Amino acid sequence: MKTSDFTYSLPQELIAQTPIEPRDHSRMLVYNRADGSIRHQHFYDLPQYLVSGDALVLNETKVIPARLLGEKEGTGVPVEILLLRRVSADVWETLVRPGRRLPTGAFCSFGGGLLRAEILSSLDSGGRTVRFHYQGVFEALLDELGQMPLPPYIHEHLVDQSRYQTVYAKEEGSAAAPTAGLHFTPELLSRIRGMGVAIVPILLHVGLGTFRPVKTENVEEHIMHVERYEVSPEAANAINAARANGRRCVCVGTTSVRTLETVADDGGVVHPQSGETGIFITPGYRYKAVDALITNFHLPESTLLMLVSALMGREEALRVYNTAVQERYRFFSFGDCMLIL
Repeated sequence: MKTSDFTYSLPQELIAQTPIEPRDHSRMLVYNRADGSIRHQHFYDLPQYLVSGDALVLNETKVIPARLLGEKEGTGVPVEILLLRRVSADVWETLVRPGRRLPTGAFCSFGGGLLRAEILSSLDSGGRTVRFHYQGVFEALLDELGQMPLPPYIHEHLVDQSRYQTVYAKEEGSAAAPTAGLHFTPELLSRIRGMGVAIVPILLHVGLGTFRPVKTENVEEHIMHVERYEVSPEAANAINAARANGRRCVCVGTTSVRTLETVADDGGVVHPQSGETGIFITPGYRYKAVDALITNFHLPESTLLMLVSALMGREEALRVYNTAVQERYRFFSFGDCMLIL
């Protein structure tokens, strides 16, 4: 498969710059795989597509203020470091800018020296491994000095930083939000739970895989960066029970999909475990544990569009995306969403 097989034309004005208010008033395109039908709804209509006994799987990761702006020590050159993955207590995998000015051994300073970063090594991905030096508690300094790491295609200032967190975010560790979950409100979740739908939290900390574009001509040559995940025994039992009773596992977002497909066996049974996953789902992949998916509209030629294409079929995915463009849906992180049944 060619990476160019997963492209589509998107007008710039359809890239959402600000979130919808209230959260659940975003639009929702409903696609039925059984007959290829498309319906145009709103996210608050989601309960009518769920039934008692379904398992709704949420990624409860929480975005950290992972964007640090400072200067290179000795030269004063402005620098930016984006935290991606914690390797040990004070060592992180990061993206840096400008990379050519930050070789191994360089130091960066943030907050007038409250936090210092030592460049330890270069990564194959183009990033850097960094060790932080500081006094006190790292998380407190990060809260004080860091910024929310909004994607580069968002140019508007985000007034309410909590709008780049899901309402159920719990475990800190992500460099980006699992954006399909941004549409939920506490009230909508309560309504769904009251229907008898199991709300099942799992965890995947979003890292470099979200930011790294596919640069290879052939899809199969792309290598995914690993991200840390955890599926508890309670979560695995809830998902397995739902499917054993003829109900569905409905994933919220591609991060939940990647986690469950990592821990499910060939029979579709989900096993409790934690670790790191670099799973890369493309057309031809046979889904094992996922029956339905709630997902935002993704960038052209992205691994996320490839994952969706594996569930819908590539031609159908592009047809639906082109329909969304024609219907003026809002795209990407703060945009509208799609429910794939």
